[in-house]
Amino acid sequence: MAEYLAPEKKQELFEKYGKSNADTGSPESQVALFSYRIAHLTEHLKSNKHDYVTRRSLLKLVGKRRRVLDYLKAKDIERYRAIVKELGLRR
Repeated sequence: MAEYLAPEKKQELFEKYGKSNADTGSPESQVALFSYRIAHLTEHLKSNKHDYVTRRSLLKLVGKRRRVLDYLKAKDIERYRAIVKELGLRR
């Protein structure tokens, strides 16, 4: 089974959304990584409805992403709007 979050995929996410591929701490790169993991866990739960441990992990990740987005919204509304639009998080 292939690892769903290979180091190459992480580097790609950080390079696309962060300032560089080593930029793991910026809110944008964190939100992008959380969103990727959330999408993966959501797919897993569609076929494994009774996997409550994964469900809990998914909910914790959603909360983490929410907190980082709230921080970014308070600090720099333009960066917040840009990352939300780029990842398609709001309807």
